[in-house]
Amino acid sequence: MIGFYDYTVILTYLSILSAGTGIVVALSGDGHPYIGCLFLLICGLCDAFDGKVARTKQDRTEMEKSFGIQIDSLADVVSFGVLPACIGAAMLWRSEMLRGLFDADNAKAWNILAVKGILFGILVLYILAAMIRLAFFNVDEEIRSRTEGGVRKYYTGLPVTSAALIFPNVLMIQYITPVDMTPLYFAVAVAVGFLFLSKIQIKKPGMRGIMILVGVGTVEFIIMAMLYFVFRHRP
Repeated sequence: MIGFYDYTVILTYLSILSAGTGIVVALSGDGHPYIGCLFLLICGLCDAFDGKVARTKQDRTEMEKSFGIQIDSLADVVSFGVLPACIGAAMLWRSEMLRGLFDADNAKAWNILAVKGILFGILVLYILAAMIRLAFFNVDEEIRSRTEGGVRKYYTGLPVTSAALIFPNVLMIQYITPVDMTPLYFAVAVAVGFLFLSKIQIKKPGMRGIMILVGVGTVEFIIMAMLYFVFRHRP
């Protein structure tokens, strides 16, 4: 078989499997955005350590290193680009406020189509922004490694992996308020997509920073899982 299957890529493969499962579940039936967000958080956990695990193998060939870089970026497109967009689509299907708009009479058909087109357009553009961000990072990192060497200290633009912590917060807000948070989710998608492509400088976190982010994600996962599965709370 083509490809590599040692421990250096296992977390990346798990992230892709989690993202794929989250996409299917989020878009099934009437939509399950909250379960989709649980899989998004799992993707974030896998991504937090996949690079460090890969670098522990000292005898990797150039092909193994290149494969690891490529598969990681492809996984990130699915995990932090496509999956959040699918969660947004699922929220749109479940939104009572927007459902009332979409169920309006035929006289408003063109207005309804326009609103749907704008909202789904936001999701598609979000995926495009995530893909451009990842492609730019790969090219920039390749050039930087040849000219500077060493480990990168700053990111240009918001890393796409931040989606794993940002979007679950929007859904957690839905648990504590009766107000439909679907419009907020789409507004956040616009803002995050813009930050992906911005030139802001963000310091790359060290191990301590990574562990703090993992801790935040773990807390989000536990709270959402308890509300959804234990207390059977359905916003």
